[in-house]
Amino acid sequence: MKLIVGLGNPGTTYIDSRHNIGFSIVKALARDYRVTLKNDSGTFSLSRKVKIEGQNAILAVPLTFMNLSGMATATLVKKYKIGLDNLLVICDDLDLEFGRLKIRGSGSSAGHRGLQSIIDSLGSQGFARLRIGIGRPGQDLDAANFVLSPFTKKEKEKLKDIIEKAVECCRVWTKDGITKSMNIFNKRSRG
Repeated sequence: MKLIVGLGNPGTTYIDSRHNIGFSIVKALARDYRVTLKNDSGTFSLSRKVKIEGQNAILAVPLTFMNLSGMATATLVKKYKIGLDNLLVICDDLDLEFGRLKIRGSGSSAGHRGLQSIIDSLGSQGFARLRIGIGRPGQDLDAANFVLSPFTKKEKEKLKDIIEKAVECCRVWTKDGITKSMNIFNKRSRG
């Protein structure tokens, strides 16, 4: 069983913010598989079981705020007996240019508080993470306000393609694993 967790903040205030790109990707996966995420008792999450490329998987979004993502993720891992090699966490990344995807099999949080919460709760960095580049704020906006801000009109025009690419990355990871995913999706696009 695979577990794909998209990070973000709950509530309508943050629904279209940069920080919620993980939510957007998991919700796009749910739409593709014609399921609705539902409250998952005892996990602080909305989730749903699906079959992705013939593999059993759970799609989930925490109902906790970003900085407490570990509480939700750890309860999902425990409830469904998920090995950390079968966990994929999707989140935003300030250090990647807008729209760039980077998937890794393990690593530090690189300052991302949602990832750090998961690392702390699981006691391990040994899980896959798909980072979606949201770019850096200009000098007039600090990082905390930037990640909670909505995408610009110009960025929104590209967002659908970015989400589709991330959804495809999740499919490849589910079916073929981390190495193939990295080989396909970590390449910088030209142009």
